[in-house]
Amino acid sequence: MSTVVHDEHVPEEAWRRVHPVTPALKGWKTLVAVVVIAGYQAADDVRSAADLLGGPGWLIALGIVLLVALIGWGYAAIAWRHMRFAVTDEAVHLHSGVLFRTQRQARLDRLQAVDVVQPLLARLVGLAELRLEVAGGSGSAVQLAYLREPDAQALRSELLALAAGLRRPSSAAATTPSAVTAAVGTPVTTRPEPAAGPGDAPAVGTTPGTGQHGTAGEAVLADGTVGDTRAAEIPAAQTPVASSSATLPLPPAFEEAPEQEVYAVPMPRLLAATLRSATVVGLVVLVVVAVVSAVWSRDVGILAVLFPAFVGFGGALWGRVNAGASFRAAVSPDGIRLRHGLTEQRAQTVPPGRVQAVRLTQPLWWRRSDWWRVEINVAGYGTSEDAKRATVLHPVATRDEAATALWLVLPDLGVADPRALVDAALSGVGDEGGFTPAPRQARWVDPIAWRRHGVRVTRTALVARSGRLVRQVDVVPHERTQSLGLEQGPLQRRLGLASFVVHSTPGPVSPRVDHLDGRVAAALLDEQAERARTARAAARAEQWMRERS
Repeated sequence: MSTVVHDEHVPEEAWRRVHPVTPALKGWKTLVAVVVIAGYQAADDVRSAADLLGGPGWLIALGIVLLVALIGWGYAAIAWRHMRFAVTDEAVHLHSGVLFRTQRQARLDRLQAVDVVQPLLARLVGLAELRLEVAGGSGSAVQLAYLREPDAQALRSELLALAAGLRRPSSAAATTPSAVTAAVGTPVTTRPEPAAGPGDAPAVGTTPGTGQHGTAGEAVLADGTVGDTRAAEIPAAQTPVASSSATLPLPPAFEEAPEQEVYAVPMPRLLAATLRSATVVGLVVLVVVAVVSAVWSRDVGILAVLFPAFVGFGGALWGRVNAGASFRAAVSPDGIRLRHGLTEQRAQTVPPGRVQAVRLTQPLWWRRSDWWRVEINVAGYGTSEDAKRATVLHPVATRDEAATALWLVLPDLGVADPRALVDAALSGVGDEGGFTPAPRQARWVDPIAWRRHGVRVTRTALVARSGRLVRQVDVVPHERTQSLGLEQGPLQRRLGLASFVVHSTPGPVSPRVDHLDGRVAAALLDEQAERARTARAAARAEQWMRERS
C-alpha cells in the first residue's frame, strides 16, 4: 500500500533524484494541452480565428504559447527539485510536491508488479519511467520518472530481489573481483527446453522426469543440482555520495535474473486479429450507415457529424496495435516478464503468485483461426486505460499459446491431464471435461449459451466457462479468492437457479458462473470458501525467496 509517512529513519545519503531532463519531458504536456484547447475553440469559428491571427495577431499568439511553455517547464523544474526517492530493504520512499508536499511509502513485500515504460520522447533520449504497482486502492502506484534506461533496469532488478526477500550485503563487504566471485558462487545455467504448455514438460524450474515444478527462482546448476538463480548478490559499489541533491547513476546491487522466452506474437497475426475485431465491424457498420444517410438525405454534412466517431474507432484500433506490437513473454526467477509496445514500449515484471485471476476470451470473428486473448487481474493495476494495456498476458494466442500463457500463471492446474481440462474449458459444452453444467431449465433464461455455462473445481483452482458467441474461460487459484457470493433474480428464483460469483481484485476478469442449479451453487459456495481458507493457509510467503534461505 502507499501511505503518508515520516521517513526520518532513511539515511540522507540514500536519497536519489530522477534525471535532470525530466522537467523538459513533462513540461511540454502543458504546451500541447493549451494548443489542443485553442485549436478546438478556433475550429468553432474558423473565420474569426483567421482574422485574429492576421497582422500582428500571430505575434501575440506566439508570445502566449511561449509564455505558457515557460510556465509549464518552470513548474516542472521546481517539482523536480522537490522530488526525491530512496530504496531501503523494506520499502520505496518517495517525496514530491510543490504546493502540497507528499511523502509516500510503497512496501516491497506488497509489490505486485514492476514496469519499465518508455514513451516515445523518453525513448529518443534514452530515458524510462519506473512504475511500481503495489497492493492498494486507486492511486497506489509509485512512479519514478524519468531515469536513464540502464538505471531503471538496474533499479527494477534491485526492487524485485528485495521484494523476494534478499538483502543487500553489509556495507563492509569488499567489492574486489574475488569478493564478487565469492558472492556469486557456483555458475548457474538454465536447461534449454522449448516453450511448453500445461501438458508438456516445464521449461524452467522443473525437475526433469517428475513433471513437478520447483519454486520460482530455481534452475539447474552446473553440477546438475537444483539451485537459486537469484541467490547471487553483487555488493554495491563503495563510491561516496556527494549529497541528496546530486544526480548519480544507480548502483547495481543485484544481478538481473536470467530469463527464457516462452512465446512471441507475430505482427501479421496481430494485424489480422485487429482487422477481425468487433471494433472493425462497428466501424464498417458506421461507415455504411453514414454513407447511406448522406445519399438518402443528399447532405454530406452528416459525415462531418460522425467524424468524432470515426476518430474514436481509429484510435481504438491503433491503441490495440500499438500496445500489442512486438509482444513477448518470458519466465525468470523474478516472475513473468512481458515486453510490448510500438511508440510506447513497456517491460513488465509480475512476481510469482501476484496474478489473481486469468481470463481467456475468443470473439466470434476469431473462431475459425482458434485465436484467444488472455488477460489477468493483478492487484494494483486497477481498471484505467493504461491498466487495460498492462493486464494483457497474450493479445492474440493460438490454442497452444493460450494453454502456455495459463501455465505461466498456474503451473499446476491440479489435474492429471491439464491439457484435456483446458480443451474442455475452451470449447466444451455440457458436462464435457468433468464440468458441472447448468441444468436444462437454464435454457429459459439463456437459450443460446446455457450449455456453455459450467464450472469445475480442481485441487488448485476454480475453472468457469461461459459464452456461445464470445467464448470465455475464467481461472481463479484457490488462494487468490477474495470473496464469494450468490446472485438470484426473480426468474432464476422461480426456476431454482442461481449465479455463483467469485470476487477478485479490480481488473478485466470478473469470474462468475451463471444459471447453476440453486442447491449446487449453495454447496459450491460453502465448499469453495473452505478451499480458499485452506489454500491461503498453505500459500507461500510474499517474499518468495526468503522462505528458502
